[in-house]
Amino acid sequence: MQIYKNRVDAGRKLAGELSEYANRKDVILLALPRGGVPVAYEIAKQLKIPMDIFLIRKLGVPGNEELAMGAIDSEDVRVLNQDIIRSFGISDRMIAKVAADERRELHRRERLYRGDRKRPEIKGRTVILIDDGLATGATMLAAVKALRSKNPSNIIIAVPVASFDTCRAFEKEVDNIICGATPEPFYGVGAWYEDFRQITDEEVCDMLEKVCHYKKQRRAEYGCY
Repeated sequence: MQIYKNRVDAGRKLAGELSEYANRKDVILLALPRGGVPVAYEIAKQLKIPMDIFLIRKLGVPGNEELAMGAIDSEDVRVLNQDIIRSFGISDRMIAKVAADERRELHRRERLYRGDRKRPEIKGRTVILIDDGLATGATMLAAVKALRSKNPSNIIIAVPVASFDTCRAFEKEVDNIICGATPEPFYGVGAWYEDFRQITDEEVCDMLEKVCHYKKQRRAEYGCY
């Protein structure tokens, strides 16, 4: 049984659990593209807090790309799942090849999504990382580790749906985690959405345009840079 109609519905519902952060300029939402962007967009609109993106890519197991053996961010911070790497016998050379491919995609998205807009200031701020759900959590863990080096005051994860075990595991990794639902058995993130179609680059750019290249008098409302 689906919990959410789509990512827009998920974002609107998740916003209710983040109401304590409304209208705070020391808080920033960072969405993991592509799926996290429409979720974060609805939260940013409702709570009137700044939003931007945090670029991170899953490192898929060769031949079984949906299974994550790790993740990489745009500054080459990597997190690897050694258990999966050992069980599939994945060599260092193969890991390097997958990482190089994903790095190229990260750079493409950076140019496309951000253009000449500078990255947001993280130091001393409360960062809320947003995605459309958590399965293994490898991608989100890489995001958390990359953000730690930027000295935020707090890191919070907020997702509409997650595996119960993954949600619990993150409690020791971040200052707070909000999982809208933790159904068991989990099956996968997409199982809990009626519409879980892939978000396009054009849709991501459109949402970022609306919050980060708005009319001048509206920019402050969304804390754009």
